[in-house]
Amino acid sequence: MKTILVDAWNTFVTEAWVNTEMQKLLDNFPNKKIILTSANEEEKVKFGIVDMPYEIFSLEHNPNKTDIVYYEKMLDFFWFDKNEVIYFEHNKEAVEKAKETWINTFWYDKDKKDLVELEQFLRGNL
Repeated sequence: MKTILVDAWNTFVTEAWVNTEMQKLLDNFPNKKIILTSANEEEKVKFGIVDMPYEIFSLEHNPNKTDIVYYEKMLDFFWFDKNEVIYFEHNKEAVEKAKETWINTFWYDKDKKDLVELEQFLRGNL
């Protein structure tokens, strides 16, 4: 069963904490979910990326998600094959870097907040 990789800030986590509608959508899937961030411990607290409903993974800016090495290290850390995960992310540069590692990645428009489109991506790729 594939793991769903979830972008943290400006996607799953907002200024109001967790995007509850997105969480409801994700909770419909039995798949494991992991929140990806570049934040260090101080930034996690500052941005509210604490006490999350899913596991959090961060390399604390060493490197950031806009670097292909982030995704290589994440895959190695969890012993994942690129075909065992799908990912959605709001940062276009991070999306491109994830795709360079052959991770099936969806660009989530943080302004549009289209959960129907996200659900279609998830259902079509899990």
